[in-house]
Order: sequence, then C-alpha cells, then structure tokens
Amino acid sequence: MDRGADGGMRDRRRAVRDGRGRKQQRSAGEGTMTLRRNRLSVRVRQALVGGLAFGAAGLAFAQDATPPAEPTVLDTITVTAQSREQDVQDVPIAMQVVNEQLIEDLAAEGLGDVDSYVPGLDIDSRQPTQPRIELRGISTSDFGIGTDPAVGVYVDGVYAGRGGGVLLPFTDVERIEVLKGPQGTLFGRNTAAGALSIVTHRPDLEFDARATARFGEDGKQYVHGMLNLPVGQDSAFRFVGLSNQADGWIQDGNTGQDLAPEDTWAARAAFSTRFGENTRAWISWDHEELDQLGQATIGVVALPPAPGRIPLPVDESSYLDPFNTRATVDAEGNEESRRFDGVTLIVDHAFTWGELTSTTAWHDYDSLNRVEEDGTDRLYLYVDSTNTESNSNVYQEFKFSGGSDRFDWVFGASYFKESADQTSEINAFTDSVDSILANLGMAPTPDGTLFGYVTQVMQANGIPLSLLGHRWNEKFINGMDTTAYAAFGDVIWHATDRLNLTFGLRYTYDEKDFTWLNGQRTAPTLDATLDQMEALGLFGVLGLPREAFVFDIAFIDPPAMANKGVRNGASQSWDDFSPRLVADYHFTDRLMGFASLAKGYKAGGFNSLQIGSEFGNEDVWNFEIGIKHSLPEQRLRYNLSAYHYTYDDRQAIRLDTTTAIPHYVVDTSDLEAWGLDFDARWQVTDGLTLDLVAAYIDSTYKDYVTPEGDDLSGQPTGTPEWSVAGGFSYQWMLGDAGDLRLSLRHAYRGKTRCTAESEAQGTCGVSGVLRLGESQERTDVRLGWDSASGRFGLAVYGNNVFDNQYVSSLGTYGKTVLGTVGARLTEPRTWGVEMSVDF
Repeated sequence: MDRGADGGMRDRRRAVRDGRGRKQQRSAGEGTMTLRRNRLSVRVRQALVGGLAFGAAGLAFAQDATPPAEPTVLDTITVTAQSREQDVQDVPIAMQVVNEQLIEDLAAEGLGDVDSYVPGLDIDSRQPTQPRIELRGISTSDFGIGTDPAVGVYVDGVYAGRGGGVLLPFTDVERIEVLKGPQGTLFGRNTAAGALSIVTHRPDLEFDARATARFGEDGKQYVHGMLNLPVGQDSAFRFVGLSNQADGWIQDGNTGQDLAPEDTWAARAAFSTRFGENTRAWISWDHEELDQLGQATIGVVALPPAPGRIPLPVDESSYLDPFNTRATVDAEGNEESRRFDGVTLIVDHAFTWGELTSTTAWHDYDSLNRVEEDGTDRLYLYVDSTNTESNSNVYQEFKFSGGSDRFDWVFGASYFKESADQTSEINAFTDSVDSILANLGMAPTPDGTLFGYVTQVMQANGIPLSLLGHRWNEKFINGMDTTAYAAFGDVIWHATDRLNLTFGLRYTYDEKDFTWLNGQRTAPTLDATLDQMEALGLFGVLGLPREAFVFDIAFIDPPAMANKGVRNGASQSWDDFSPRLVADYHFTDRLMGFASLAKGYKAGGFNSLQIGSEFGNEDVWNFEIGIKHSLPEQRLRYNLSAYHYTYDDRQAIRLDTTTAIPHYVVDTSDLEAWGLDFDARWQVTDGLTLDLVAAYIDSTYKDYVTPEGDDLSGQPTGTPEWSVAGGFSYQWMLGDAGDLRLSLRHAYRGKTRCTAESEAQGTCGVSGVLRLGESQERTDVRLGWDSASGRFGLAVYGNNVFDNQYVSSLGTYGKTVLGTVGARLTEPRTWGVEMSVDF
C-alpha cells in the first residue's frame, strides 16, 4: 500500500474511508439573480486561508517533520476490468480509475461530481432522474424508455439499467473503473461507448466504524456513517447511511424560494459469509430517496409589458445575460423525486479446475421530474413538462473462469428482464394555449385568441363565465417489456513469455414489446365551464361548436392524432455477435504495448413519442493501439493510446423544430472519430505526487441530414477536441501531531464544436452576452488533517474556487410557439468543512 502523499489511504487509519460526500453548490453570479451568503461562508473561507497558511509554514519545517517510515513507491492499482484481478498496467484497455482519494479530494457525492477529472467523460447530472452520459463523444439521452443509453453503468458487475436509476449517491464506493471503447464482450449491455464499473466495499472481518459530517454554504448538511461488524470467523455485516441536504444556490426573484436544492438520503446493508473452504456468498441491499425541486430555468428573452406577447421569431442577438437576470420559476408542483431499491446476491464456488460465479440482482425505482420550460412568471406564457417513470428489472449471470500457464479464460451466460412504464406530460393554462394559437394564426377570431376572445364576448354580454386561467394537461403513455439473453467467452493465450493474444466473443439477443397511448386532453375546470356554456346554448350563438375548444397542442403528429385514446403496440427483436481481438506485448517487465479491435452493440428500440416508429441497432467498430509504461525507479507511470472508431446508426433524441409545434423525435446518423488518451502519475518525493490526464478527439458525422434539412456530413458532432485534468497533492507527516495533506486539482474542457444542428438544439453558439458551449474550467482544493492515531480528521475544501460558471444548455421547447427560451447554469463556487471520526 502506498504510504505517501497519494494512494487513497493513509497508513495510520485502521479503516478505509467510505462513501465520501461531495461538494455543495452555491451561487456567485452577479446582478439580480439572488445569491445566498451566510456567516458560515466567511468562517469557512477564513478556515481555509488559515489552513493554507499553516500548510505553507509546514513547508518550512518539513525537514523536521517525521518522514514516512520507508521510501514511497508507486501504488499498484488492482482492477477487475477483464473479470479477473489484474494490475491496471497489465490490462490492454484504455481506462482510468477513480479511487477513494480522488472522491475525497473532490468532496464528490456521485458520478456527476468526478467527470471533469476523467477527460473524455461528460455527465450532465443536473437532473438526477434524467441524466446524460457521454464517453469518447458517444452518448444517448434516454429520457424515452424506448431508447437505451450508450454508456453502460455497472455496480459490482451488475448492469444498473437506464438513466433514472443510474445517478445514485456514493454510499460505499471503493473505486470506479472508467473503461473507454466498446466493452460488450465482458460487460454486455449498452457499452458501445464504454463502461463505468463501480466497485463497492464488501464486509470485512475486522470491526470498523466511521462517521463523517460536512457543512457548507447555502445550508449544506451532509452526514455519512458506516459500521462494519464481523460475526464469527467467516461472516460480517456492513451498514452505511447518508443524508444530504442543501437550500440551493439560486433564489426566485419573486418569492425568495431557494432553487436548485439538494435533498436525498440513502442506506446500504451488506452481508458476506463463507460456506466451507470453497464457497463464498455476498448479498447487498441499496435504498435511496430523492425529493427536491426540479432544475431551475432562467428566462433569457426580454418580456414586453403584460399582456404583450414576445415577437416571433425570437431575436437571438438580444438574449439576456442569465447571470444578471432575475430567476422566476412558477411551475406548479415543480419537483424531482425518486425511490430506488436494489438487491444483489453474488455466490462464488471454487472447483479444482476454476471458479463458478453466480450473480443475481433486482432493481426497482419510481421517479418523477416536473420542470418549468418557459422561464417566466407570466401565465399566458406558461408551459412545463413532467416525466414519470416506473422501472423494475432482474439480472442473472453465470460465469466460469480459470487459468493455466498458457491460458486464462472466462465463459458465461446472462439473462436480463425489464419492465418499464413512462408518462410524458405537457402542462399549460388556457392563457398560454391562447398565446400559441395566436402566434400560429390558428384561431378563427378577430384578435387571434380563442379562450380570451370568447371570454370577452361573454362578459361583454353580462355572462360571468371565463375560459381563461384553466389548467391544461396532455399526456403520452408508454410501456415496455425487454428480455435479453447473452452468451460470452474471453480467452487470453499466453503465446510466449511476452506475447498475449486475447479472443473474445459475445452473442446477444434482445426482444422488446412496446406500447403507445396518446391520452385525452384533460382540463377539468375548463370542461365544467364548457358544460355551463352548452346548457345556456352559447355555442350556437357564438357560431363555434364545442369541439372547437377540445384539441391538442403537444402530441399532434398524424399517427398520434389518428390513434387518439387507442393503445398501440409493437414487438421487435435484434441479435448480434460482438468480437474482441487483442494482442499485447511486454517489451520489458514494465513496458507493454497493445493493439485491439472490438465491436460495440446496442439494441434497437422505439421512439416513445411517435406511434409505430422503430429503429435498428447501433454498431461501433473500434481499433486501438497503446502503451503502458511504469518506471519504478523514477516512481513514474504513464499510458498512451490512440483509437479510431466508426459508429453506424447512432440513436439520438432531439427536438424537431420543423413542425408548427416542436416535438421530440429519434433520428439516426453515422459517425467516426480519431482520438488520443493519455494519463501519467509521478511520485516526485515521498510527500509530493503529480498527475495529468488528457483526451483528444476529432468526432465528425459520416452521414447525417437533420430534420431541418441541414446536411452535416463531414462536420463535427459537437464534442470538444480537448479535455485535460491534472493536479498535485502534498502530505506532511507531523509525527505525534498527525499528518496534513493538501490537494489542488484543475480541469479543462474545450469549447463545443458548433454546427447548425447544435445551435438549433440549444447546446452551442454565441449570441450577444449569452455564451453557450464555451470552454470550461474548474479548480478544486482540499486541506485535510488526520490525527496520529487515525481516529480524528478535519478538512476544509473548495470546489470551483475561481467561481467559473457557464451556460450548460438552453431550453428551447417554447421558442417557436411562445418565444420563450430558458438558460440552465453550471454550479458556482462552494466552500465547506468536513469532520470525521473513526471508532
């Protein structure tokens, strides 16, 4: 174990630090977007400044401080990327390992807090129930259950499922293996771009307990506890719980309500035991509950005096600066919530010829995400969207593994069954429906409105009825049952003492049964008023039938309207053979070169919002060469790889703006990319460690014409060319005074490569003071002290300490029909303190 400045665990500690938390979010921005500042902010900054001063003083007496007991060497990182324990330097795969130390340094609470320091990985976690994960320029936003993600997330070897159940808090994480490039042969489902393999702690046969509390700005309160309890000689329990709350870093300019808050709690229980000498079993249960407001949207289009409507088309050059604009959120029932439960059972049995591993898992979650789409506080511009999901899946895998002097091998088979339901809703008011009708010229009235005009006519004639101010709801309901079978094998032939040849193959069969139901428009109070009008005989007087007031504005494509209120279904299956060929050669004991060819596969699916639409499977062919080199005498390790992939029939959910009222569609395109990955780690002295990670990619469309008619063939897909992360840590061993450790890290992600399509989708472009898709940087710092006994710990930390905030995306759902555009922002700077105690 590394006893130097890094390596994840200090030797004085009796137990691994489990389930670290992450950063808190608070706002720094300017202008009228309200920012919360409290006394704790000042005290935390003072503590950090004082701590840094103490650290600087420590450099002066470092020669007098107690040095480590023995010279530090580079730590060995053991991974299981190839279904066997190996030194990461012996694995012929481009990968990066996020260990506990990095999680601690970043105060990270989930995957969305570490991606900046894994170049090539980009996770949009602003909506935990509907995330987007991109790796090497490949991603799929799967808010429609008919589409699967392209980056597979696995927890202890079990596929975590679709997006709604992926971004769970770090309760008891040991490490995260980020494997780049197709990983279908060994991991399986939906790893066309790569896999994120999360490895958790198993119960240990030694007693251990730890409590951690973190406090920061905007009411941040994070509490984490772990208890590891041995039972007899062969069994142990492990319990973990956490609670995470924060008020939010934006305030509503009208109500003063805190926006962008955090509110979640999670628990984990695990039990491990041994049956005889050859059989081990491990079972774990995970539970999480999330209950907070949906993401905040800040309107960037100047509003005329009420009740004036926004002129169309929107003048993009006049967008407001969202960092200097008042935030107003009036979405009724604005909420993002989730309940998740999961159980995993792993049984290993050793035979004389190898090992059999059985993995059984069950996941179940319900989620709801209701967010504002217009970014205003005007009722006649109001529109929000709601996504409700229910998902349950089971997974079973049997895996046989073994080895000899000449061969290491893994063979197995798996079964996956998923049942998912989803309801997509659009909520408005008759006032905003009127605005849409007027803007599109669809109402046969003098002023272009329907409900407003009729209300004026009735009230002018002494009839005290109003068709304004009534809630309006439209919903689209989907159901899906997925069944998947797979058989796989992977054999490493040690052809010589230096040459290894790997042959892998996976066969996958996927079958999906899908249903669509375009539900009836619901507006109970409006319909009650129409009943009154009908009783008074007003429709005949007005010359308008009642049916003129009953229509849809959201899900209006021809198949949806032709099948209104009718449940439709479709079934489809796909199968695939995905090979993996690798040659790795050890030029020396410390220098390995490798070349690989692998195919990635993702099953086809269905567009959740287009009845009867389906699309084929995705295929990725990836060729890669690389080297991995360790120099123990210099305490240096570096890795470099170059790759090229072709990506056929990529599935993408996007907003189609060619129709009068925009709607989401799934379209396909062909891509290709060339890229480089590099990482290095240097243990300069026993106390000082430097690391650098970088990724370059040139990703372009091979063949793609957008629904708007733009031919993007040969143009960039938008993925930034460069992303780089690096930092240093320094540890002072202070003898009986304990030890002190300083970590400073910086991450850079290049600007988005804009196209006509990305600008239309609101993910790229520069318009006046609103800069979208610009390069992004962040810096994180932590100064921590541990007592000599390892029992007590105290730290101060800062995330994004230079307060670099960016516009992450624009919400353009109402742009063409209401003129509304909303900006979503990245998190501001945050400071905090952390206290911990080992028992």
